[in-house]
Amino acid sequence: MNYIILSLAFFAFLFTLIGGLITMKFRNSLHYFFAFAAGSVITVAFIHMLPESIHIAEEFGIDIKVLMIVVVGSFFLFSLIERIFATHHIHNDKHGHAHVMGPIGAGSMVFHSFLDGAAIGLAFHIDAAAGIIVALAVLLHNMTDGINTVVLMLKNKQPLSKTGLFLGLASLAPVAGILATSLIEIPEMYLAYLLAFFVGEFIYIGASTLVPEMREHPSKKTIILMALGILVVILLNGIIPEAGH
Repeated sequence: MNYIILSLAFFAFLFTLIGGLITMKFRNSLHYFFAFAAGSVITVAFIHMLPESIHIAEEFGIDIKVLMIVVVGSFFLFSLIERIFATHHIHNDKHGHAHVMGPIGAGSMVFHSFLDGAAIGLAFHIDAAAGIIVALAVLLHNMTDGINTVVLMLKNKQPLSKTGLFLGLASLAPVAGILATSLIEIPEMYLAYLLAFFVGEFIYIGASTLVPEMREHPSKKTIILMALGILVVILLNGIIPEAGH
């Protein structure tokens, strides 16, 4: 376990926690965070994670079509999960007893945060450069995980004490994901499938969760911040790998 991974685990915890804590105070400006994260998450999926997955697949003779099925399947899985939660949320709101959806929705965010951390840990199995690039894309999304955890709890009339508990769990979840996948030695062949799975997740997060937030707050600033998120990842993808070799 090196200091880079430990530092990233700490920042994943910190960013998730900060995201939850600033939700109340900066509620009207959060769309700027979503815009930057949308650009960075989608870009890292297409220009780094997917090509790396295909490269590993070619080394082991894995059919590329199988990887694409994994990507689509991952996208569909997260779409289905969100659809289930959203449907229940709307139904419960109409009947005025949405309390149970707070812990259920926040619990899904805890699991999602774990997967985000796992993506970072898995990327370090490729090389340090890949881990850093994925981490930079994921960290801002960790902030949105904290935001969403708090919003899901408070919208469903959960007390602040229980909201704080779930925020704490969501903050620790990416740390657990990073440590678990960093300590476990995963055969390189399976990385192709796992990276493809996270590509589907990242595309879904960006296209179906973050971009719609931008549409609700149309402005030049959100477009600029999304472009900045794309540019940052492209630049890092070109600079960091060279430093890592």
